[in-house]
Amino acid sequence: MSAAPTTPRKPAKYESATPLQTPHTTRVATTTNIIQSSPHYATTRRHSLYGTEDRIIIDPGSRVWKVGFSGEGKPRDVFLAGGKSGQPLWTLNRAISPREKEEEDRLLDARLQQTLRHVFHNSLLTDPKSRKVIVIEHPLLPLHIKEAVARILFNNLQVPSISFASGHLLALLAAGRVTGLVLDTGHLESIVLPIYSSRPLFPHLRASPLAGARLSSHLRALLLMFGTYHPPPENLSHAQTPSFSRATRVPEEILTDLVIEDLKTRCCFVGEALDSDIKSAFPAVLPSGAPSETTPSDVGRSESDYTQSETSASQQGAPPSSEFSVVSHSNIPSNLDRPKPGESHLQALASLYQRHSTASDLHIRVVPPPSQQHGSGRGTLVIPGWIRERAAEVLFEGGDVDESSVAEVILDSLLRVPVDLRKSLASSILVIGGTPMLPGFIPRLHAELLRILNRSTSSSPAPGASGRRGRPRSVVYDRYTALRPLSTYIAILNNPLPPPPASSRAAQNAGKAPAFTPACLAWVGGSLAGALKTGGAEVAREKWDEADAADADADEAMDTSPPVTPRAVVRSILPDWTRTALPVGAPPAKPPPPAAPLPGADVAVDAA
Repeated sequence: MSAAPTTPRKPAKYESATPLQTPHTTRVATTTNIIQSSPHYATTRRHSLYGTEDRIIIDPGSRVWKVGFSGEGKPRDVFLAGGKSGQPLWTLNRAISPREKEEEDRLLDARLQQTLRHVFHNSLLTDPKSRKVIVIEHPLLPLHIKEAVARILFNNLQVPSISFASGHLLALLAAGRVTGLVLDTGHLESIVLPIYSSRPLFPHLRASPLAGARLSSHLRALLLMFGTYHPPPENLSHAQTPSFSRATRVPEEILTDLVIEDLKTRCCFVGEALDSDIKSAFPAVLPSGAPSETTPSDVGRSESDYTQSETSASQQGAPPSSEFSVVSHSNIPSNLDRPKPGESHLQALASLYQRHSTASDLHIRVVPPPSQQHGSGRGTLVIPGWIRERAAEVLFEGGDVDESSVAEVILDSLLRVPVDLRKSLASSILVIGGTPMLPGFIPRLHAELLRILNRSTSSSPAPGASGRRGRPRSVVYDRYTALRPLSTYIAILNNPLPPPPASSRAAQNAGKAPAFTPACLAWVGGSLAGALKTGGAEVAREKWDEADAADADADEAMDTSPPVTPRAVVRSILPDWTRTALPVGAPPAKPPPPAAPLPGADVAVDAA
């Protein structure tokens, strides 16, 4: 039986496994198996193993880092940079003495090197030598931290280039806008930066230390004063007794940074603002004939003073810790909610919040302190509902010149910008950062902005001011009077529950931003900028090596005269908006021509 004739087949050509390299690329799935890069990015681009064109996007915060590849919709990894301890990598305070400052810089370099190696080797699983990096920088990031990050990336990880981009501008890019007022409320501080036509207006930047760290310290202080702790039973016989019989004050040892962060992210939310008839201006008037324990020196005391004094008293003479310092000019009850006789300022405020709170108490299992480790099981921390709802009030009750609230810092920035830009910026407010992730934060911020702008102070006298005979009473000074016409234009782009708009401009902008979380908006903007091959000022490794060699020569010439500042050349190549000059605007006005002499002036001069 003869074999069937076979048709000669042409030798198969090599076909690329990546469809992007073919002349006709389609994203429609075919019958063949296509390996996708990640479940977050539904294309066939492979990042970690095959492709090197996508950049690494790093959003370094003092506590939380977000890292990933450009072109993706969300970061690959979000982690605490301080590890299990939850300590931030840097703070707002820096040592004064040169020896302590050098030790802090050495410790910071070691922690940054460990964190950046974790980014490439554990989180992204990629080779740093073939990846360009985009670092999302914040406007007030210290230059020595930026220099440490660049030095580790260039010298230790050998990245080809680093681009520094403004986080506020990238967040606005992710929202699809080029003009807006961006509020970044992170862990250390709240920063407001106006941006017009993709140009950050750095001279009009405003900042306030009321942010996540202040909220954490305030929550810890409230739990130490008003929380309840049920220790674990010492044996099985004690387990039959009710837990409320073992209730004690909350030990300070169980309120670690990780516990406070967990309580803040899982239990707390922002309540609605109380009505003006429930809360009035400071100070309150006690009932007639009631003995008051508030001395005249206590009239100007803030909530932090009472928090420190009562916390130290509850710990039997323990010195107050600066960790609990809370600057809050909270309003105390009016005549409708007057404090009881013998009730302190903070206790009256707690009773007010408790009466007007609808949140329920929570019971959280926590690790007992070392003195109670001999018991069985874990202890129980009881969090009152009003603390869950009103702990964030510290962020909205400012009044201090140096520590404005998150609403006041926005209005302060609007006061500094030119008048013709205020309407556009007020109608395009964008809120980013980790602290605005609290439920109800953005709607409460919008309500606070309207409350400040709509209050009438033209005829309201100062609280407690008594006018003399023949003299009118003093009027409260309102520094936001010039912004009052903007109340109908206030709109927040990423407001999940925008109120009914008061103008057409507010209706076009309120709640129109894409549904990205506020904490990831800056990273998403960096991912978009990396996919478009754009970004901030880029520093190549060759330029860094030349500057590093020049700095090494300068260090050797330190003994010569005049003295040479170390690291001066390296710092000069890093982008810094505080050093760069603003672009030249309109030409200066011409000097006026000299005035013509009056007739008869020469005769008078000659006669003299």
